[in-house]
Amino acid sequence: MTEATTEAMTEATTEAPTPVPYPFAEAVRLDLHPRYAELRERGTLLRVRVPYGDDAWLATRYEDVRTVLTDPRFSRAAASRHDEARLTPLAIRTSVMGVDPPDHTRLRKLVANAFSRRGVEHLRPRVTDLVRRLTDDMVARGSPSDLVTSFVTPLSGLVICELLGVPYEDRTRFRHWLEGFFSITALPADDVAARIEAMYDYIAELVARRRAEPADDLLGGLVRARDRDRSCSEQELVDLANVLLLAGYHTTAAQLASSLYVLLCQPEQAELLRSRPELMPSAVEELLRYVPLIAHVSFARYATEDVLVGGTLVRAGDAVLPAIPSANRDAEAFPDPDRLDLARRPNQHLAFGVGLHHCLGASLVRVQMEVALTMVLGRFPDLALAVPPDEVEWLRGMQARTPVRLPVVWGGRAAAAAGRRESAAAGADRGAG
Repeated sequence: MTEATTEAMTEATTEAPTPVPYPFAEAVRLDLHPRYAELRERGTLLRVRVPYGDDAWLATRYEDVRTVLTDPRFSRAAASRHDEARLTPLAIRTSVMGVDPPDHTRLRKLVANAFSRRGVEHLRPRVTDLVRRLTDDMVARGSPSDLVTSFVTPLSGLVICELLGVPYEDRTRFRHWLEGFFSITALPADDVAARIEAMYDYIAELVARRRAEPADDLLGGLVRARDRDRSCSEQELVDLANVLLLAGYHTTAAQLASSLYVLLCQPEQAELLRSRPELMPSAVEELLRYVPLIAHVSFARYATEDVLVGGTLVRAGDAVLPAIPSANRDAEAFPDPDRLDLARRPNQHLAFGVGLHHCLGASLVRVQMEVALTMVLGRFPDLALAVPPDEVEWLRGMQARTPVRLPVVWGGRAAAAAGRRESAAAGADRGAG
């Protein structure tokens, strides 16, 4: 520790201030509460009281969030030794996301190859086939359509189910259960507990089936590794498979749906991608940064020793909640951060986290978004929202932001819908005058 750091820690406030209730408000569409910008400007952490568990520090600046995510003095595993600061009624078993080395290294190694950039590139042709099939179905049914139910959710479900080895025909069952893991206020605590338990039981049944009927999928590989060299416990196997399904199905769909919403609300940006398809990789990175997918904060990290974060002294044993959406809108890291810039370079966003717990499925999400956005924009050159943006319904009381439905039109219906919106806008202007 440097002399300057020691002096700064000595001068830092030694008594924790009175905590402020958090979240500040329920997430609304893709808006960020203005308090985040105020806190970034202030440059210190905020002491908050969350609905469940310990009081915590809230980190909102890019550099502070990055510190909490990368500094080994902040631990995920330590959360299990505390009443974890959280927004959910129950503390979630987060598998590889909830442990530190060496357990983290051991568990991540089990699936690292499947989710590596090279491993995921082998899946691109299959993802392309699925996207083509789903857009073919949209064309056959005709306009209008709901992108969530006709395209986004089936795509994410088919991709992760095929990769993991989960029967896609079971989706109605496990989608209902998966909602329990994401609920903040949407479901009562007893319902959350019942759904989570049912999901774990379902995964355990799949594991037993793989033992009886081996298959060449990711779940089959995990079962073989577990039985061959005891590389993980049975519970660790179930938890890991559950987290992969949870993230691959729900989170990926939420990101893609919200990204499509952004492009439909800014049609000039969609047209830019149609005219300059070479921008798609950087566009995906920008959409990952711009969309505040996490409704509020990521999982708590606990300090294992005193750490100075920004101008705040975090004591050993204190929890810190990283607000990744706020960090991704920090002007110190991203010039003009509230503007969607599909050619933004550099773009070191934190949408997938960073460091030890960087999202395993990052490469898979990127491939799905690149293929899906390219084909949807290409096959439907006049795709438009069928309703005004503020009439799109959003899922509420959940950890991830996503539209419930994304009604769209194309062809003659798109022109008619645009005309109706222009007439409504003109009427509103006359009324205001």
